[in-house]
Amino acid sequence: MSYLAKNYNRKKIAFKYGKGSYLFSTDGKKYLDFVQGIAVNSLGHAHSKLVKTIRDQSKKLWHVSNAFQIPEGEKLAKKLCQKTFADHVMFQNSGAEATEAAIKVARRYFYTIGKPNKTRILCIKNSFHGRTLATIFASGSKKMTEGFGHVGGFDHFVFGDHKSLKKKITKNTAAIMVETIMGEGGIKVIPDWCLKELRKLCNKKKILLILDEVQCGISRSGDFFAFEKSKVAADIVPIAKGIGSGFPIGAVLMNKKVAVGMIPGTHGSTFGGNPLAMAVGNTVMDIVSTKKFLNNVKKSSKYFFLKLNKLKEKYPSIIKEIRGRGLLIGIQLQTDQTKFIKKLMDNKLLTIRAAENVVRILPPLNVKIKEIDLALKIIDKVCSEIK
Repeated sequence: MSYLAKNYNRKKIAFKYGKGSYLFSTDGKKYLDFVQGIAVNSLGHAHSKLVKTIRDQSKKLWHVSNAFQIPEGEKLAKKLCQKTFADHVMFQNSGAEATEAAIKVARRYFYTIGKPNKTRILCIKNSFHGRTLATIFASGSKKMTEGFGHVGGFDHFVFGDHKSLKKKITKNTAAIMVETIMGEGGIKVIPDWCLKELRKLCNKKKILLILDEVQCGISRSGDFFAFEKSKVAADIVPIAKGIGSGFPIGAVLMNKKVAVGMIPGTHGSTFGGNPLAMAVGNTVMDIVSTKKFLNNVKKSSKYFFLKLNKLKEKYPSIIKEIRGRGLLIGIQLQTDQTKFIKKLMDNKLLTIRAAENVVRILPPLNVKIKEIDLALKIIDKVCSEIK
C-alpha cells in the first residue's frame, strides 16, 4: 500500500541512480532517459560539476531568509540579465511559481501607473502554464480546471487564430502570455513571424508580452531563449526546469519598465533564491550559456531531426509529423501514443506524452550522438513492430 495521494498515474518502475543520459532501475535494468524529469535535467544525471557544486555549497550555507542579501543570487541574476533582455530577476522554486509571479508583475505594473483595471491576461487555449489555481485557469484547459471552482482574469484564443486573438484584446487586457514552444500542448512552435506580430500588437495596444520559457528556455531550443531567434524582446519571461538541471529553481525575468511595480512587500518566496539553489544555478548557467555548448545543441538537434524525418518517411502510416526545435522534440503519431510509449519503455527508452498524440523526446542537452543513434534504433524497432 502507498501512502502517497493518487494524483499521479505512476508507471510501475523506480530508479536507484542515474548517470548522464541513463537511469538504472531498482531491479537492475538500464534505461536511456529521454524524459530527464520533463526537460529538467539539462546536463543529465549526476553531472560531476553539479555534484561538486552541491557538495561544496552544502558545507557552507543552505538557506537564509530573503530579509538578507544573498551574494550567490546576485551573481546568478547578473549572469541572466547580461545574457538576455532582462534588467531584473525574481527567484522562485518552480515553473508554476514563476508564471504565477509573472502574472503578478504584469498586473502590478498597470496598478502602479494608475491603470488598476488592466488585469486580464490573454493566453492560448489548452496551453500549459503550471498547476497553481491561477495558472490552470491561464492554461484554459477544461480537464485541468474541472472541480477547482473558478479563477477569473484570463481570456483565451485558439493557437494560430490571429483574428480571434485581436478581438479578445479589451481595455482591461494587461498582457498576452504564450509559451514560445508549447510543451504539454503538443510541441507546437510559434513561428518567428508570429512572435514579431505579437510584439507589434502589444506595442500598438500598450500591453505587455509574457513569453513562458519554462520548458523551452535555458538552451533547450539551441538558443538560450527560444524567442531569441525571432529577434523580439519580451517584457516578462518566467523560467525554471533547465536552469537548475534537477535542483528546484524558478525565476521571473523582466525589463526595467515593468519592474517598477515590484516594491518591498509585493512578492515573496521563502525558499526562492536560497544559496544552495543559486550555487547550482550559477554552475548550470556557466555551462549551458556558452556559444560552444549552444552550437553543440544545434548540431545534435539537426542530426536527430534529420534521422527522425527519415523514419517518418519510412513509416507514414505511424508517424504523422516531427515537431519542435533543438532538443525539445515531438513525434506526432497517427493514433493514440499510449501503446507506442509503452513499447519504447519495454525496449529501455523512456519518453513522455504530450497532447495531439505526441510522443515527447527530451534528452539532456549534452546528449551524445551514439545515444541519439540508440534512441533512433529503438524507435525504428517499435515502428516496425506496430506496423
